[in-house]
Amino acid sequence: MTMKELAAFTLILALAACGGRTALAPKVGSNLPVKPETTATTPTPEQLLTPDVQSRPARSDEQLKRSEERKNDPFDLPPA
Repeated sequence: MTMKELAAFTLILALAACGGRTALAPKVGSNLPVKPETTATTPTPEQLLTPDVQSRPARSDEQLKRSEERKNDPFDLPPA
């Protein structure tokens, strides 16, 4: 094994070890963030990590369904 292969293998192994999947919980002695005024209960970590609609809006642009000629645009001028 050459040094490059050993370095690549070590890098791949290190990156593979980074993806631990455990349940989220606050550190010992810490609490969850303060309850927002507009909610009845304190949100769970899963609820805090789920993005709301404003954070990740749904895609609303329509794909091109058929080929169409572009309309003439009088403001589409070549560079000076």
